Amino acid sequence: MQLLEQISNFVSRFMAVFVIAIAAVALFQPWTFLWTVPYITILLGIVMFGMGMTLRFEDFRLVLERPKDVLIGTVAQFGIMPLLAWILAHAFSLPPELAAGVILVGTCPGGTSSNVMTYLARGDVALSVSMTMASTILAPIMTPLLTLWLAGQWIDIPAGKMMISIAQVVIAPIVLGLLINHFFERPVQKAVKVLPLISVVAIVLIVGAVVSANAGRIMETGALIMVVVMCHNLLGYALGFAVAKLMHMDMAKVKAVSIEVGMQNSGLAASLALLHFGPAAAIPGALFSVWHNISGSLAANYLSSKMKKSPREKI
Repeated sequence: MQLLEQISNFVSRFMAVFVIAIAAVALFQPWTFLWTVPYITILLGIVMFGMGMTLRFEDFRLVLERPKDVLIGTVAQFGIMPLLAWILAHAFSLPPELAAGVILVGTCPGGTSSNVMTYLARGDVALSVSMTMASTILAPIMTPLLTLWLAGQWIDIPAGKMMISIAQVVIAPIVLGLLINHFFERPVQKAVKVLPLISVVAIVLIVGAVVSANAGRIMETGALIMVVVMCHNLLGYALGFAVAKLMHMDMAKVKAVSIEVGMQNSGLAASLALLHFGPAAAIPGALFSVWHNISGSLAANYLSSKMKKSPREKI
């Protein structure tokens, strides 16, 4: 078990490197990961199940204890990223499937890796976790409706089917993991230390699957989509930071909101795109998965080293 914990810590620390490496292999040798394409939904469910196993019912009290902070962060999450995606899709004149994919990334909830990046940035981890929980719980409603509103001009959006998919792939595994942690806490706490290893393996396989399924299209449009993805992510950090500052939050909270807004559950975006829009729509989600792990590490390092902590920061 100790060896597995060490491997888990190592893989988590260098997750961005593994994601980039797998994406490169899948791009130039697509056959290596084509076998994983049918299992994308299952792999995402495993990631969400792992997230649920790290949660306790007590964690939900944080949302109730700090409603103003969580509300500001969640409104910023579902306000900034979807609108940014819509603007970028128009600005770069993206074709329908790619435009829908970019918008879907923007309408998805915050990614679980944002909590780790907030910790590394010396931000308010409790707020980051609360924002992730809040946006994830709201995702079955907000993601389909926002996608329908913003991407409906490009392609048909099956909002009802998307709601069911999110409930099945995200909410159900999280609830199951939460219940298992509640009723079997002692053995779960022993196993939870290796969950990062399982989650990272699942995430890199999702990236490998999407990239391998779209290798030819990425070769043609990858540079353009990468620019869009980078703009989306970096502007999300910046605008999240600005909104939190305008709301007079302390620096620990500002860091949490900035990172939480900029980092999305792009694995969910890729999965939903493949299920409902087509393979090309999953490209932005896959590239976002690669990029935000790189930018998140850089942002966390910058925020940690360049900005003094406020007395209220939680590490």
